[in-house]
Amino acid sequence: MQLFTIAWRCRQLADGKQAADLAVHGGAQRIAGMYGNQHATNVILFIGDGMGDSEITVARDYLHGANGSFDGLDKIGQPSAYGDTTVGTGQYTTFSLGNGIQDKGNPTVTPVTDSAASGSAWATGTKTYNNALDVDVYGTPQMNLTELAKAAGKATGNVTTSEIQDATPAAQMSHSTLRSCYGPQGKTDGSSNNAADQCEVAQLKENGGIGSISEQMLDTRADVTIGGGAKYLHQTVQGGEYAGMTVWDQAKAMGYETVEKDVDALNALQYDGKPVLALMADGNLQTQFAPSVATKKDPVKDENPIQCPTNPDWLGNKNANGNSASLADMTRKAIDLLEANPNGQSNGFFLQVEGASIDKQDHNANACGQIGETDDLDKAISAALDKVDLNETLIIVTADHAHTSQIVEEQPNYALSTVLESPIDGAKITVAYGTSPDQMYANDDAPKFDEVESSMSHTGTQLRIAASGPGAQRVIGLTDQTDNFFTIAKALGLASTADDYKNLSTGMNYAVNVKDGKVSLDVTGLNGDASFSYAVTDAATGQVVAQSVDGDPVSGERVRTMQTTSVELTDKVTEGKTYKVTVTGRQTGVALDKEIQIPAQTTSEVIPGKPTGGNAQAAGDAASGTPLSTTGAAVAGVVALMAALVSTGLAIRTIKSRRSGSAEQR
Repeated sequence: MQLFTIAWRCRQLADGKQAADLAVHGGAQRIAGMYGNQHATNVILFIGDGMGDSEITVARDYLHGANGSFDGLDKIGQPSAYGDTTVGTGQYTTFSLGNGIQDKGNPTVTPVTDSAASGSAWATGTKTYNNALDVDVYGTPQMNLTELAKAAGKATGNVTTSEIQDATPAAQMSHSTLRSCYGPQGKTDGSSNNAADQCEVAQLKENGGIGSISEQMLDTRADVTIGGGAKYLHQTVQGGEYAGMTVWDQAKAMGYETVEKDVDALNALQYDGKPVLALMADGNLQTQFAPSVATKKDPVKDENPIQCPTNPDWLGNKNANGNSASLADMTRKAIDLLEANPNGQSNGFFLQVEGASIDKQDHNANACGQIGETDDLDKAISAALDKVDLNETLIIVTADHAHTSQIVEEQPNYALSTVLESPIDGAKITVAYGTSPDQMYANDDAPKFDEVESSMSHTGTQLRIAASGPGAQRVIGLTDQTDNFFTIAKALGLASTADDYKNLSTGMNYAVNVKDGKVSLDVTGLNGDASFSYAVTDAATGQVVAQSVDGDPVSGERVRTMQTTSVELTDKVTEGKTYKVTVTGRQTGVALDKEIQIPAQTTSEVIPGKPTGGNAQAAGDAASGTPLSTTGAAVAGVVALMAALVSTGLAIRTIKSRRSGSAEQR
């Protein structure tokens, strides 16, 4: 009986958790608490979207022969392949917690993930439902690695061959209950508006929300952002301080160095103190190889196996000036810019690089397309290895989900297939696609890479993950996608728990800024939160004169990590009056109350006010309008005490709250 009890207990320990337990931050970790003590200065995360073991094998067999190997993809995690002493290779699970927004609020174990839920898992450490980005299954925004790396003073980058608003890159820069919320007008080129169909209305800025993916990308302000999706920035901003501008114009107004579909300009970029936003195509970037067409069983295919011709529109082809923009080129440029950045030089960097169209062309049953994209990713890994020192840089290579292609013995009767001939060893490689009968490219002389709808489907198979550099051994064995978040966060020394996030926000402060006839509430130091709420109350009457919309988890003001987030109060407050202002981090609950009197002057002045409650450590002086440092709570406490003493001794003056008739639109 005792042996039976022990055996039953062991089975209970091995069985998986229920969905509600998996839905909490870190709840799906398989090796929670086992973090090691190795620290990396930099982390580069390479993602092959849809790159399951089968997709890797298809590409290797064709490009390098069955006994060959990739120079980058197969060497990461290989002991001593690059002289590195710390390596690891394992597998990880990828399930999500719902099939779509219809499961919001009702966590349901879902064996096959999409790219949004999977990207959210490693970006935040929190499982969510399919189609959701960096929110939990209840819709609450979760802090991501880019935000946390910025809070730690690191340089940050995001490179992809997809639209930058697509799920995997978007998971490093936005929080959205629907992955289709590309811009303020939805997923359009700006000539129409379908935001009501592709965004939750509460998230849109005109409704008091944190904004679309493109708008949040600008708020997140990664130091380097390179990919596709330029056409979505031609949408018109519908709410907030930049209403009426295009998103491109907003980026320029916010100080971005912008490049639009210009390979020479990308190659010429040098660090000049500005964040880089380089979008190299209207939609997804073209693949290296022209498309192949999977068809039904036909003996002629065995007699005439094909090889993959280069796609003339691939940006990796050198132009007349000798410049190109392959994924390897973009990766080299990103590393150069991040290493030249003062934050990168002093604190290191975090960079995510995605080969996106392994997935997209697998959906299309396009063997040549997915092979070329796998090759592009492999060369990007090699490019990174040539630039970094594995003694200080952790490189992780993995995927977001598995896919449908399979190498099979012969053309199947029931599925579409393509028969290839390897140019290396002459082997005949039959690649089958068995999850849809649709021929995506049949009878189409000009396949639309950017607009093709999904056909072949993802699978739920566990995935390869490999790593080289400090902390690499944490990927050994069976882990989960959420473990990847903690591997990266712990290696870089980033905040990773609710208590950590709260500590990041205890330095929160705000002031009223009066300039050019405009009045704004400027919030700084709320670096452990993705969004905040505020209320401005007339101290004499108790009447609320301005407040955020707080009815939904994606309502409120989007925090600009390590920056000043401004809320305009012009025409909502009156000169000479005293107001109680409350700001609350919507994720951590860190709150601060101050009383602020609006003075009557005609010169620019910042009025810090005096604290009346809330978090005492968060009452630092933000009069400079610059972000507080991350030195620690002790420094924040000293600054808070000095600010309180100064503010109580100041004679607060008043300034008229009126708009300048010639005020420049922002």
